[in-house]
Amino acid sequence: MKALVLTQPGKIEISEVSNPGITQDQVLIKMKAVALNKRDQFIREGKYPNIQLGTVLGSDGVGEIIEIGKEVDPGWMGRHVIVNPNLNWGDDDQVQSREYSILGMPTNGTMAEYLAVDVDRVQPVPAHLDTTKAAAIPLAGLTAYRACFHHGKISKGVNVLISGFGGGVAQFAFQFALAAGANVFITSSSQEKIDKAIALGAAGGFNYNEPAWHKNLWQTKGGFDVVIDSAGGDQINNFIKIMRPAGRIVFFGATNGLPKSLDLYRMFWNQITLQGSTMGSDREFEDMLAFMTQHKIEPLVDSVRPFGEIVSAFDDIALSTKLGKLVVEI
Repeated sequence: MKALVLTQPGKIEISEVSNPGITQDQVLIKMKAVALNKRDQFIREGKYPNIQLGTVLGSDGVGEIIEIGKEVDPGWMGRHVIVNPNLNWGDDDQVQSREYSILGMPTNGTMAEYLAVDVDRVQPVPAHLDTTKAAAIPLAGLTAYRACFHHGKISKGVNVLISGFGGGVAQFAFQFALAAGANVFITSSSQEKIDKAIALGAAGGFNYNEPAWHKNLWQTKGGFDVVIDSAGGDQINNFIKIMRPAGRIVFFGATNGLPKSLDLYRMFWNQITLQGSTMGSDREFEDMLAFMTQHKIEPLVDSVRPFGEIVSAFDDIALSTKLGKLVVEI
């Protein structure tokens, strides 16, 4: 079968690999569509732990079950499913186990014609979504869902700031917070993206390239209860300044690196929480799909491309003009 493989450090290519076999508790999926994440590019660049050459990349995907193991309920045969990329999260919703990993490194992932996974790694595709939109959900959607609700505790009427609107997780967090009834604001370096967010329901937006963007927040009526951030760096201190008492800053990445300092004085006086977050548990994956079905949430998709263009699609992950997920049909 054809698959996207990390062939050497810094190089990915479509290769011919053996079709996967299944065990008694697994299903074989004919993949229909996959989506790209920054994690995939970090793996390509060697910026991820436990990298193994020859691995098929990809965490997100949707397909049709074409073979089942002898211990699998026959009702799964022929179903269109979405893949849960968690492996060995464990029984504790609060934190992943020591054996935890994510599909696509070091275990072969979704960017192939066929994928074999345990049957408990699949869920039915939400009925309101087509294949390409459903493929965009798993990693980014689950990361956003945990940040918003497990840690952020977002609810109706709270003020929420989503930083870096344009990234996949940020856009899911934006949609989830809106669906929960929050007053949602965003930051971006692009006025076009700010305008898009407002058209989709944002209460306002700020250009984070403006040095004093955080000093003109009268329109938020008192600051933020929750900030969802992926970048880290020195902007964390700007967030601390604009939090309401007992506010929560939830971050799931640090692309801007570490802050040079941290305003601990303001944090302890205002009872502010700085909370790290990752992708979510298996239970949260099911809850997220139910939430998206209830609110008819459709992922934002930037473009849909054929599998033959998947390598060039990686080059576009970091484009500042990108708005939504990059999806590849197989």
